[in-house]
Amino acid sequence: MDLISDGIYNLIIFVLAIYIGYHVVWNVTPALHTPLMAVTNAISAIVIVGAMLAAALTVTPLGKAMGTLAVALAAVNVFGGFLVTRRMLEMFKKKAPKAQAEKH
Repeated sequence: MDLISDGIYNLIIFVLAIYIGYHVVWNVTPALHTPLMAVTNAISAIVIVGAMLAAALTVTPLGKAMGTLAVALAAVNVFGGFLVTRRMLEMFKKKAPKAQAEKH
């Protein structure tokens, strides 16, 4: 007989993961942000594959709906990650001198 249900354990782990993830992400230096975004995009791509497998293997309509939602959210995460990575890389490009910029 368990004193605490498995749902409570899962909720505690979820809350701790949010707390630790928040502090880890906000304390990253800007120089490391772009490589970490590339790794995050790769992980999200793996999540998409897992979500597609989970959605395909379920038999209930709720399972299919949740799997489809997981695929959609992971795809948005990957797309947004690539946009943020591209924007960060543009910040490191050298700007054209003002004389050349005025001619165009």
